[in-house]
Amino acid sequence: MTPGEPPEVLTVLGEERRLRKELGFWSLTAIGFSNILGSGWLFAAMFAAQTAGPAALLSWVGAGVLCALVALVMVELGATRPEGGGTVRWPLYASGRLVGTVVGWSVLLSVGGTAAEISAIMQYAAHYLPGLYDHGRLTGSGLAVATGLSVLLTALNWFAVRAFARLNNLVSLFKVLIPVLTVVALFLSGTHTGRLTDHGGFAPYGYAACLTALAGGGIVYSVNGFQAPLDFSGEARNPRRTVPLAVLTGIALAVLVYLGLQLAFLFTVPDSLLGHGWQGVNFDSPFGQLALVLNLHWLATLLYADAVVSPGGSAYVGVAIDARHTYALAKNGLLPRFFMRIDPRSGTARRALLLNLLVIIVFMLPFGGWQDIVSVMGDMYLIVYAASAVAAASFRAHDRDRGLPPADGQVPGVHWIAPISYVVACEFVYWSGWHHLRLALPLVLAGVPLFLLLRRDADGRPTRLELRHGAWLIFQLAALTLLSWLGTFGGSGHLPAPYDSVAVGALSLAVFVWAVRSGADHLRTAPVTALPVD
Repeated sequence: MTPGEPPEVLTVLGEERRLRKELGFWSLTAIGFSNILGSGWLFAAMFAAQTAGPAALLSWVGAGVLCALVALVMVELGATRPEGGGTVRWPLYASGRLVGTVVGWSVLLSVGGTAAEISAIMQYAAHYLPGLYDHGRLTGSGLAVATGLSVLLTALNWFAVRAFARLNNLVSLFKVLIPVLTVVALFLSGTHTGRLTDHGGFAPYGYAACLTALAGGGIVYSVNGFQAPLDFSGEARNPRRTVPLAVLTGIALAVLVYLGLQLAFLFTVPDSLLGHGWQGVNFDSPFGQLALVLNLHWLATLLYADAVVSPGGSAYVGVAIDARHTYALAKNGLLPRFFMRIDPRSGTARRALLLNLLVIIVFMLPFGGWQDIVSVMGDMYLIVYAASAVAAASFRAHDRDRGLPPADGQVPGVHWIAPISYVVACEFVYWSGWHHLRLALPLVLAGVPLFLLLRRDADGRPTRLELRHGAWLIFQLAALTLLSWLGTFGGSGHLPAPYDSVAVGALSLAVFVWAVRSGADHLRTAPVTALPVD
C-alpha cells in the first residue's frame, strides 16, 4: 500500500487481499462452462425454433461470434486489471460514476438470471409434482420450494472458494455428459429428412426472426456466462495465463453443445406436431417430453433428473458470481460498504450472499416463467458487454495519450474488436424487440436517479463533469428505446427494414467514438487504477 492513500482505498485493498488465489485453468474452465450450460440447453432449442425455425442455427453461430468478440475484450481487461467482480469495476474506472452506477444497477438486476435457473428446475420438477408450476408461473408451493432451493445454494457458497471449485468440477462433468448423451440418443432414435427446408423452408418466418431469437428465444441468455472466469480473476493463481484460455475454451465447448442440441431438436420432432409449423411446437419441458414422445423413457427419466442438476449447477455458480458482483458494487459505492466485507476464514463475501438471496426471491415473484425472465436478462447482459468494450478502448486511448507502452496481457486486435463488439451488442439489444425493450431499458435507466441520489457519497467531483463523461450511455439507451419503437422488431414500423438496423449500427459506432473520448478525458482528469496484483 502506498503511504498517504485515502482510508477508503486502503479498506478496499485490505478486503481484496483476503480473497484466496486458489483457482487453476481447469477449475476456471469448469466455472465458465458450468455457468453457460445451465437451463438454456433445456429450453432454448424449442423457443429458438418457435421464433426462427431452422434459421435458429444461424442465431447460435451469431451469438457465438459475439461471445468470442466480447470475450477477447474482457480477457484483456481481466489480464491487465484482474480483480474480483471486474465486470462491475472496469466501467467505473474507465467512464466515471454515472456509467459505473448504471452498469452496476444493470448487473444487480441481472441477479434475476439465477431466478431463471431456479424457475427452470421448478418447471421440469412439475412433471413429478404438478402443484409447483401452473400456466407458465410458479404456484405458491412452487415459490416456497424455489425459496428453499435458493437458501440451499446460498449455504453451499458459504464456505471457502476451494470447496466451491471442487464441487463445481463434479457438477460440470455431469452437465457435459447428459446434453451430449441427449444429442446422440435423439439422433439414434431416427431423424426426419428435409427438416431444414420443409415446413416453410429454412427461414419460415424470415431471416429477421433469427435476430429476434437471439434475445427473445433465450439464445443470448443461454450463451451468457462465459465471463465467469473473469469475475474469479482475483482468485486465480496465474490470471494472465489461465483466465484467457479458460474463457475461450468454455465458449467453444458450450456453442458446440448448443448447436448439437438445436440440430437434434429440429431433426427429431415428429411430423405430427408440425401441422402449424415450428410455432406450433410447444412443450412445458421440451427435451423431456420429446423423449417421451419418441418412447425414450430411460432418457426422459435421466433428463428430468438432469433438469435439477444443470440449472442447479448454473444457479450454484450464479450465486457465487452474484456475490462477487455485489461485493464489487459495494466497492463502487453503489451499495453500502457493509456488503464489501470478506469473511477472513472462508475468503467469501457472506454479506453479499445474503443480499443476493433476497434479490433472487424478489425476482421470482413478478416473472416466474423461464422465457419471461431470460428475455429481459439478455438485454441486461448485452449492456454490460457494451460497457466493457468501451472500457477496454478507453484504457488503451489513455495509455497512448500518456505515451505508455502496451500493458502486459493486451490482446492483439482489440483496437478493432472493441468497436465491433460494441456495435454488435447494441444491435442484439435492438433485435430483441420492442416488447422486451420497453421493459428492460427503462429498468436500466432507473440507474440515473440512483446515481444522483448517491452523489452525496461520491468523491467530491462535480456532478456536471460526471454527467458529461457518462452522457453517452444515457443517449445510447434512450436512442435504442426510440429506434425500437420506430423499427420493425415489434415496433410501429415507421422505420422500415433494413434501414432500422443500419441506423442502429451507425448510431452505435458514433456513440462508441464519443464514449472512448469521454473515457480518456475522465481517466486524464481523475485517473483511477485497478487494484495492484500481488
